Amino acid sequence: MTTMEIDSGGIPIHVEVTGEGRPVLLLHGFPDSGALWRHQVPALADAGFQVIVPDLRGFGSSGTPPEVEDYSILSAVGDFVAVLDELGVARPHVVGHDFGAAAAWAMAAFLPDRVDHLVTLSVGHPAAFRSIGVPQLEKSWYMFFFQFAGVAEEWLSADGWANFRAWCAHPDADAIVARWEATGSLTSALNWYRANIPPDGFVAPPLELPPIAAPTLGVWSSGDFALTEEQMTRSGEYVSGSWRYERVEGPGHWMQLEAPDEVNRLLVDFLPT
Repeated sequence: MTTMEIDSGGIPIHVEVTGEGRPVLLLHGFPDSGALWRHQVPALADAGFQVIVPDLRGFGSSGTPPEVEDYSILSAVGDFVAVLDELGVARPHVVGHDFGAAAAWAMAAFLPDRVDHLVTLSVGHPAAFRSIGVPQLEKSWYMFFFQFAGVAEEWLSADGWANFRAWCAHPDADAIVARWEATGSLTSALNWYRANIPPDGFVAPPLELPPIAAPTLGVWSSGDFALTEEQMTRSGEYVSGSWRYERVEGPGHWMQLEAPDEVNRLLVDFLPT
């Protein structure tokens, strides 16, 4: 594994690169870092891929710019392009989870020549997500609560981070809390919600995205507390390339950690070497 920092408009992006072969870009979301993919990296490298894992801005060891607007999805896509250009990678496969999946959808829509195959875990196409209505609104309550700067930080960290632990039941909760306490980067992580999901986000007209031309795999896990299955299954309506849907039975939102063998099998089966 090679570790490096790549400059993206003055923001350092921490990147780890493992293996040789066809490149695959793995994009994590909230509240993670590239460590989320620790079970996928060796499996993909063994299968003949070069695996590129950045910490998204505001997370892990990457930079934490101060302004809310610094965390827009399109700013993140700019980071990915900077990483790929520095590595000399023209057209990787792109795999995203949570906010990383939202960014992967945007990258495939606006920069189709930079995405070979697309895999999105948990989070469906933005238009499909917005179309579900009340069932998804009920699950998305926290996205609106996180808009309240200071209040959300206090609620998540109170009583030894009890609310954070109970709300998401993240398998890596201890490591995430330790990182936030050491770096003070909780607000940076929450700024992803504040920059990309405004309070009127479910009633404002959805952003019009070009159809997704890349062959696309959408994966949803049956224990996901935050997302409905329909927002993933309906994503195929926005894909002009081939579309495949897979449901993973049992695990919650962090299927990469809770069902790594199944996730690895799906990735290796779908992504051409």
